[in-house]
Amino acid sequence: MWVTPEEVVLKNALKLWVTDRTNDYFLLQHRRGHGETGGKITGLLVGALDTVLDSNARVAPFRLVLHVPGCQVSWVIASGVTLEEVQKHWKWLEHNIMPYMAVFENKEDAASFVQGKVKGLIAEEVLGGQAAREDDPARFREDLSRFEQRFGLPQREKLVTHYSCCCWKGRVPRQGSLYLTTNHIAFYSFLLGKEVKLLVPWAEVTRLERVSVGLLTDVIRVHTRQKQRDFSMFLNVDEVMKVMCQLADIALRRLLDSGGLTLDQSLQDPANITKRLLVEQALRQYVLSLFGLPRAERLQEVMSCSVWTPHARCHTAGTLYTTDGYLCFSSREEGQCTLIIPLTEILAIEKADSTSALPNPVIISVRCKRAFQLIDLQRREELVENLRERLRDLHWKQAVIRGHEQRKKSAMSSTPYYTFCYDTVQSDEEDTNIISDKALRHMVPADTFHPSQSDSSNETHNSERVKERLWEDHFVEFGRGVHMFRTDQIQKLVAMGIPESLRGELWLSFSDACSSLAAHQNYYSDLLEKCRGQSNVATEEIERDLHRSLPEHPAFQNDTGISALRRVLTAYAYRNPTIGYCQSMNILASRMLLYTKEEEAFWLLATVCERMLPDYFNRRVIGAQVDQSVFEELIGERLPDLAEQIPDVSWLASVSLTWFLTLFLSVLPFRSALCVLDCFLCHGIRSIFQISLAVLEANAAELCTCTDDGQALMILNSFLEQVTHEDNTRVCADAQHVNITTLITDAYEKFGCLTVKHVEMLRCRHRIQVLQAHEDATKDNTLRLVNPDVSLSQEHLSDLYDLLKTEHFISVYWGAASGGSAGSVGSSSERYMLDGVQFKSLYEVLSPWLCGTHTHTVAQRTFTLLDHNQHNHINFTPFIQWMDILYCEELNEKIRLLYRLHVPPAMTEHGEDSSPLKSPILSTSRPLYVNLPNGERRSYEEQLQQMLQDLSSAKKKDQKILPHMNQREFIQFCKTLYSMFQGDPDEAELFQAIGMVASLVLQIGEARHRSRPSTRQEETEHAHSTVTGGESEGDWSVSFEQILASLLTEQVLVNFLDRPVDLSVKIASAKTRQYHERAGLIVIQHAAVS
Repeated sequence: MWVTPEEVVLKNALKLWVTDRTNDYFLLQHRRGHGETGGKITGLLVGALDTVLDSNARVAPFRLVLHVPGCQVSWVIASGVTLEEVQKHWKWLEHNIMPYMAVFENKEDAASFVQGKVKGLIAEEVLGGQAAREDDPARFREDLSRFEQRFGLPQREKLVTHYSCCCWKGRVPRQGSLYLTTNHIAFYSFLLGKEVKLLVPWAEVTRLERVSVGLLTDVIRVHTRQKQRDFSMFLNVDEVMKVMCQLADIALRRLLDSGGLTLDQSLQDPANITKRLLVEQALRQYVLSLFGLPRAERLQEVMSCSVWTPHARCHTAGTLYTTDGYLCFSSREEGQCTLIIPLTEILAIEKADSTSALPNPVIISVRCKRAFQLIDLQRREELVENLRERLRDLHWKQAVIRGHEQRKKSAMSSTPYYTFCYDTVQSDEEDTNIISDKALRHMVPADTFHPSQSDSSNETHNSERVKERLWEDHFVEFGRGVHMFRTDQIQKLVAMGIPESLRGELWLSFSDACSSLAAHQNYYSDLLEKCRGQSNVATEEIERDLHRSLPEHPAFQNDTGISALRRVLTAYAYRNPTIGYCQSMNILASRMLLYTKEEEAFWLLATVCERMLPDYFNRRVIGAQVDQSVFEELIGERLPDLAEQIPDVSWLASVSLTWFLTLFLSVLPFRSALCVLDCFLCHGIRSIFQISLAVLEANAAELCTCTDDGQALMILNSFLEQVTHEDNTRVCADAQHVNITTLITDAYEKFGCLTVKHVEMLRCRHRIQVLQAHEDATKDNTLRLVNPDVSLSQEHLSDLYDLLKTEHFISVYWGAASGGSAGSVGSSSERYMLDGVQFKSLYEVLSPWLCGTHTHTVAQRTFTLLDHNQHNHINFTPFIQWMDILYCEELNEKIRLLYRLHVPPAMTEHGEDSSPLKSPILSTSRPLYVNLPNGERRSYEEQLQQMLQDLSSAKKKDQKILPHMNQREFIQFCKTLYSMFQGDPDEAELFQAIGMVASLVLQIGEARHRSRPSTRQEETEHAHSTVTGGESEGDWSVSFEQILASLLTEQVLVNFLDRPVDLSVKIASAKTRQYHERAGLIVIQHAAVS
């Protein structure tokens, strides 16, 4: 390939390069030792040197050098892995450059001319290839060329990035190149004459981790189901680890059944994935999680700045993030100061005069008559212009929505929307169908709201007043609403518990649910109107859970609370059918209804499910399981003493699954659980991790003495039941009780260093393990379903499942569906499908009966036979049933399969055989005799009649009657048998035997053809046979039983068809051949198309 001209001094390079061809201006050279025979040590050492210095020198075995006579410096203008590649460039230079070189009198002009031409050729190649979207197209182009030449994969295999590293085999390191693509990890090494190629699909990666091996502390270990591989000696191991985790996560989401996990639109097409895009997506995911923004928000600008913080009386330095609908700020130290401003709250954005004290200031005014000052903005003009443009678009959309709402109101009655009546269950009381316009806690008597606290109501009331004053003071200093400054001061107030009167308001502000509410006026009532009277699985599950959501609370002991909860859950199930309804949503919604209006509770629930816990509420609760796995690692990081005493902490993490799914609401007393919910809505999932770690630390001593999981569960449940929220010291003085404020404060103080960035990094890595665990469970379920119906061993079933899955993935990687996901039709237990091309590929490597040039035709007929529903694909069950017949069934069933391949539907009436094999020459005039083992000589007719009687008596009653075979189909049947025998050691005997059988069957068919139905009853029977698959009256035909009996008369045929074949050997061969043969075939197909 052409390379960017690079200076080289030939005198210093002669020791490593040998000139093969030369003219007045160009040299063709090869690397010393490359291609030389005799095993010279020079070639081995040079090859090893090239591998070790690959990241710097990046030399190729052949190169073209521009050498202007009389010039001390030359330039490398092309390089290649093969001699043919550089010879092609050499010819191009001779025809297109050499004729013009004599024109130049100045040496520098001649060199500049050639260099300009080469750069132009490179630019054309870059614009039309993968390198066009990369930050360094020239270097990426070189890496891509090497990758393609070394591994020979189709062009659709998108290379993302390349690193120089060391791969360890035991204690032996191999220096080489690591290529990360959208589908594979590829490693190449050439050291001391030994070439090593390693290709690992991301779909086989089960875990990625950083470990220490001996003196090496930064080793990336890649686990697969078969083995593990270690890579080290990276210049930036953090970057490599992050990119590998992202690529594995994206590939598994795209290829496996991810249980409802969503993949960003920009990542769905693998051809668009670049290293720069991965960096942007990682930053976007971090910003969305840090500020709890909607998942659809796109990151627009990121720049450093400082914000005036009135509470600190200074400017706080940090980073400004802008998205489609938000302006967010985070201090340099995560959590120290955070600010979220929805664009809907912004009234104006103004540029102030820049001074030495206030460089590049921007003033942002919001609706609550407050203003925020930003300084040190390096791209102030660009930022202000972009924000103003988005504000104009937003205001225009709001105006359109308001106009639509006004027209809608004018066409409706004057009844307010909040009196709209709705209920999925008919009620005699009309008021149970009215949308509640106030929190449920206001609808029950005050003395019954917290019955356990009735004896200390005065102290509780005083405590509430103190909290209210503290919060009012905080509002004055830090602001109120969504755009308040969130600092460590707010942690202390939240740990004390939010006062009852402010809880609903602060929940909406912390979670930003109030922005969704303000932007979707009347959305909730319209949603209820649309889903009125509908009944489905979600509504049935909701009805079952309504009365067990919060049965001890008075608000849910009457129809008012139950109806409100029903409406909220039903409306959300209608809004998000992908999630529908999941258990624990009722627990969350019931608490929310106590402190917010019904419509506010709906948006609060939507915010939690879609923004704060986006992957929790799906059919497999993937998000909760990922966090459970993350929590297991955090136990080892943050509680090393406990992890040392309990080597396997997985059962501790399993106990925590309920904590994460219900946010402690189902395991803590009512008021204590509300304080945890306060923390979650303020600080997100990070607070749940911190509180969970604090719970384990408080019980570490007792947990270390546990003998089983059940005892540990009892200890933790007992502890959580005694976590109280009492304001009087009399109850809290009991040593068995723990104050929730103390627990939360300890969690913040001891585990406050846990950051959102660290949690997101762990989530990405552990999501790989969770998805692969689900994949293993799916495989086990599929094998368990088919195992009773087949005779194949469990090991063979597992290997065949892997082969089918690999074949499916190959098509997704490089076939017509390479740009999409691996979604398939059918049940989730058998999600991997094979089309005709994929099945033929497996047929060629697994079938014991290969038919030479006729194999393609037989494979196509087999696929048609197995495709019962005519969907042009088959799943694992029919595939494994076919394999079971070939390798485990009796001879009769194998012949039955061959017979079915030559009658409809496998063989159509007008089907043509494209194979060049000639039709067999059949004779019907040969004497037909059979020699029996006892020396008796019996005619084939007598022997056949006896075998037909035996087959008729042994015939299964439930066996499906097969249609008769006509003469054309029988000739194709014989043709298949002839093709199967070619190359067999007993080929001559087999050909003679099939000739005998074919002659006998033809005589049987002729006899049937000459016979005519003579009576009305026979005509009726014959017509019935025609309907059930027989031939029309007078046609030549034979039955399966007749063909079977004829074949059984020839022992050599019986021996051939019943010859045992080792399936293990076939599978082992298929594993090595399948990948490379399919990849090579796809490369040829793409070349033919282009």
